[in-house]
Amino acid sequence: MASVLLLPLFRGVRMRDPREVLASVFGYHAFRGDQAAIIDHVAHGGDALVVMPTGGGKSLCYQIPALMRSGIAVVVSPLIALMQDQVAALKQLGVRAAVLNSTLSLDEAAATEGAMRRGELDLVYVAPERLVLPRFLSILERSELALFAIDEAHCVSQWGHDFRPEYLQLAVLAERFPAVPRVALTATADEPTRNDIIARLSLGKARQFISGFDRPNIRYNVTAKSNPRAQLARFLAAHRDEPGIIYCLSRKRVDDTAAALHGEGLNVLPYHAGLSASERNANQERFLRDDSMVMVATVAFGMGIDKPDVRFVFHADPPKSIEAYYQETGRAGRDGAPAEAHMLYGLQDMALLRQLLARGDGDEAHRRVERHKLTALWGYCESMRCRRQVLLEYFGDTREVTCGNCDSCLTPVTGWDGTVAAQKALSAIYRTGQRYGVGYLVDVLRGEGNERITRAGHDTLAVFGVGRDIEASTWQSVFRQLVAGGLVEVDVEGHGSLTLTPEARPVLRGEKSITFRPDLRPSAKAVRGPRAVEEDLSDPGDVALFHTLRGKRLELAKAQNVPPYVIFHDRTLREMARKKPKSLDELARVSGVGASKLERYGADFVALVAAHAHVGA
Repeated sequence: MASVLLLPLFRGVRMRDPREVLASVFGYHAFRGDQAAIIDHVAHGGDALVVMPTGGGKSLCYQIPALMRSGIAVVVSPLIALMQDQVAALKQLGVRAAVLNSTLSLDEAAATEGAMRRGELDLVYVAPERLVLPRFLSILERSELALFAIDEAHCVSQWGHDFRPEYLQLAVLAERFPAVPRVALTATADEPTRNDIIARLSLGKARQFISGFDRPNIRYNVTAKSNPRAQLARFLAAHRDEPGIIYCLSRKRVDDTAAALHGEGLNVLPYHAGLSASERNANQERFLRDDSMVMVATVAFGMGIDKPDVRFVFHADPPKSIEAYYQETGRAGRDGAPAEAHMLYGLQDMALLRQLLARGDGDEAHRRVERHKLTALWGYCESMRCRRQVLLEYFGDTREVTCGNCDSCLTPVTGWDGTVAAQKALSAIYRTGQRYGVGYLVDVLRGEGNERITRAGHDTLAVFGVGRDIEASTWQSVFRQLVAGGLVEVDVEGHGSLTLTPEARPVLRGEKSITFRPDLRPSAKAVRGPRAVEEDLSDPGDVALFHTLRGKRLELAKAQNVPPYVIFHDRTLREMARKKPKSLDELARVSGVGASKLERYGADFVALVAAHAHVGA
């Protein structure tokens, strides 16, 4: 059997070769992107700000330096589930890792703190509010420290989409431990957010590593709402038995959607802040451990979730910003295999989000920034350009060519000159007194002589019936795009009535033209990407072996009460199915099989491959 080098044997060896750590501990054979440069910088004691896409390997950027430097690495994480996942995964690798959070008993917490002081841990994960307690800072001062890693660092910024006040206190690290390197990491941070992170965490001398924002394996689709329940049903039919997340704007929508899908026999659970903590934790644990579970959730769910094989994220309602959209869609396809992000949006969604923004906390400057973010999201929804190009440009990234993997590329649309239609729609709003919603205005434009219109005398207006040549669904799209373009506002408290803004005047006067995006139902190729297994494994025998290996992984995971992916990722099992290793040495060359996992699981998986080959023969 191949020799196994356990971590305690090389702890304390300063500046160990990072590639050796990558291979022997994590089982990978090459760094990706800026990983090597980041690791080298932090391992030599430098501070860093790391912005890297979800699934890009941010964790290695502090985990490997933690194993190279003397002392313990302290990782600040905002979520208990994220801490527990990462510690479970590290223990599988033979790394001495622990959590310190509210789930521990007093005796368990004391034991972990004692191990920290004695130098018996490589990494400890803590919540920000615990880290800044005077007692814990005192423990840190009596411990040898390798580095501080601040995960989900965008939480420190008031301009970020997930601001958490407790992160502001982390500036104490620079004051109390100036000689200990600090690395702040996030997947989502535009320039204002990055500047805020640097200022609030005193990282003015930190080297910035901005690795780009592209997630080429994710297929982006954005569709105007028509029949949301039917649209969701069609989408899920193409993703049967695949793990995914469905985001809804409200708790009621989550409960209603989860109940309806459960009634249709789907494997779904709800998640929102209205559930008890125990129910939320139980549902999250089931999602992490089940290979086909769909979570229906508000945005309270998902930050830091390490589940790598989420195959889709479906926004039944739009989020509040492109940052939130990018962060939430990024939870799909962390394993690099094909995944899909699909969003529905509508006029009432925009109105509700603007209303929530107006009622939210913060001063006028903050609300102005948030309005800009919401407007940018709506521009993304209505754009006819490559989705990926628009998304990347928002974060200051560029892509010269179209992606070929979004609805705009797979089902191109041509805009239509909507100047005259816009003038008719704006005139209808004005001449009916700016007191009515979209449905009523569409009836007026199409000349529908119902009792309500007749009673109001609007059947005598010049705009009555001037839009008979345009379908009602197209008129609804016109009004939605006028709101998105800032020419019209929706008064939600006034029962959805539309009012004109000053930006409408140039269009009404003929001084400005308007181009509208047609609403199209996405083609089959845009809706459905290839399944990950089908893409990687074309041979039926390899697919069968993959599922056999997956079954063994599930058995091992249940025995240890850990998520299956901390044993091996799907991509590692797919590589095993392709390469069919006949010995431990051959298995060691499979990506994701490090020394500890080779020792613990190697014989079982090599035996399964051999048995499958015998049956196939």
